[in-house]
Amino acid sequence: MKKFKSIRVLTTCAMLLAVSAIFGFFKIPISDVAEIRLQFLPVACAGMLYGAPAGALVGGLSDILCYIVKPTGPFFPGFTISSIIQGMIYGFILYNKPLSLKRVIMAQLMDTLVVSLILNPIWLMILYNNAFSVVFFSRIVKVAVMLPINTALLMGVLSIVRKLPVPDTGYEDSPTPLRSARDDNGE
Repeated sequence: MKKFKSIRVLTTCAMLLAVSAIFGFFKIPISDVAEIRLQFLPVACAGMLYGAPAGALVGGLSDILCYIVKPTGPFFPGFTISSIIQGMIYGFILYNKPLSLKRVIMAQLMDTLVVSLILNPIWLMILYNNAFSVVFFSRIVKVAVMLPINTALLMGVLSIVRKLPVPDTGYEDSPTPLRSARDDNGE
């Protein structure tokens, strides 16, 4: 929680939140059952850069902000919980660890299993009074199609973000953050 006292960390998380909210408005249909959504990418970046608390914060606030700006149905706090857990998964698996394809696959697989195949079907069952098995089995095909696509997207984005001069990440080999003249004067 010490990281949240840094203005740089807070502004980086706020920018990731804004990007996540913007991504929440877009989807790219690739078939009748699958569509590419990019909203998880900034949440994963927050988790990788600053840990599970930051990932959870960006994920939860992103879900609420997207609902406030463009509601697509009734508000249900279960989906906010799913977004919080999604950010925590990325933070626990990716934060302060070397970025590797194996680790990204593990994070995406955990997100898919816990959020997409367990929690979200429970929320849909509660919200729309459907049987869990009906909701669960209808999502299997979508998840099978999207898992490799989301993994490739996540690996590509995290590889780029990992090389950026992002402040206060705690990575030993991260590039030096851009400094202002104010920083050089010791103010």
